[in-house]
Amino acid sequence: MHKLFLKEGEEDRILLGHPWIFDNEIGRLPADCPDGSPVDVLTKSGHFLGRGVINRSSRITVRLFTRNKDEQINRAFFASRIRAAAETRSFFYGEGDSYRLLFAESDLLPGLVVERFVDLEGRVFLVVQFLTLAVDSFRDDIVAALEEVIRPAGIFERSDVHVRALEGLSERKGWIGAEFDPRIVIRENGIELTVDLENGQKTGYFLDQKDNRALAARISKGREVLDTCSHTGAFGLNAWKGGASSVLAIDISEDAVAGIRGNIARNGAEAAMRAETHDVFDFLKAQEKDGKKYDFIILDPPAFTKSAKMIDKAYGGYKEINLRAMKILRPGGFLMTCSCSHFFTSDHFYRMIQNAARDAHRTVQVLEKRGPGPDHPALSGYPESDYLKCALCRVW
Repeated sequence: MHKLFLKEGEEDRILLGHPWIFDNEIGRLPADCPDGSPVDVLTKSGHFLGRGVINRSSRITVRLFTRNKDEQINRAFFASRIRAAAETRSFFYGEGDSYRLLFAESDLLPGLVVERFVDLEGRVFLVVQFLTLAVDSFRDDIVAALEEVIRPAGIFERSDVHVRALEGLSERKGWIGAEFDPRIVIRENGIELTVDLENGQKTGYFLDQKDNRALAARISKGREVLDTCSHTGAFGLNAWKGGASSVLAIDISEDAVAGIRGNIARNGAEAAMRAETHDVFDFLKAQEKDGKKYDFIILDPPAFTKSAKMIDKAYGGYKEINLRAMKILRPGGFLMTCSCSHFFTSDHFYRMIQNAARDAHRTVQVLEKRGPGPDHPALSGYPESDYLKCALCRVW
């Protein structure tokens, strides 16, 4: 096994559980170890830290797969990891549930994301993303292990993301093996939703908000609800299912709004729910100007920052929509507000809520501080995995 030695004192973060080795932390690198190969990572004095896969093209030169020197990275290894992840999810989800099966580093498979979707006929479809050379180098072994352990009807690859370029990889998208209609219908919290595996955002659908959408349903009865950045209309449909008197879902994308309208019709929600195309910033400002009020507003925007350098700009964006939402809530109204950027930490997020409330001249109770479901575990020592913040607030 090729050996890589760190510089003096660079092991502390790794010992705490972080799975990345950066290029500036390396003391000695094996010259004859090709990118995509397994390598042992050791302290300067030779203490074994873990085994990973090397990629000199990336600033993250090694991604660790195991801390056990007896484990080899092969098909049996991947099958074992997949079984462990499936077992963990089995405590929380049933056979008919859709959930994230593998959450990359958090499931000890750096750069591998796998969603498990179940359609109305009970067929299991997997959507896979190979985000790093570390997993792309073992693509055939991983696919074979997924087929062995999960036995899906089909596997669709969504490695069509720009981060692959940082790994020296080109984008890739399409069925692996047997082909099916990429538009499927799943059932979540009793609601039927169309998922476009081929062209939907990210992997086709945001599974991480399932439990938070169920909470939205529980507090929507008799309320006038605004669901912003709605994507598929899932939050709004949960609110409708919970007995909302009316639901308006908005999204900036006309294609998304067309999909929301389809989901509204599929669930027979036309009498109480509608969808419109709007920019969330302009819409909230216009609603305030028109004196419009709501009982419950959901803010689930895309990540306003994908780098640490953009935090200040992101802070302004998050604060703006939260401030505007607070101003158009009736006294005692509810606000469910979210951020899905790991760069925008919990400290940033809850300070933003506090300052938005101050500038809106409203009093805010934070009733619950929430995150994703248990299918999106956070890896201890790896703060990047703790990405989703979701606060349920009451505004007075």
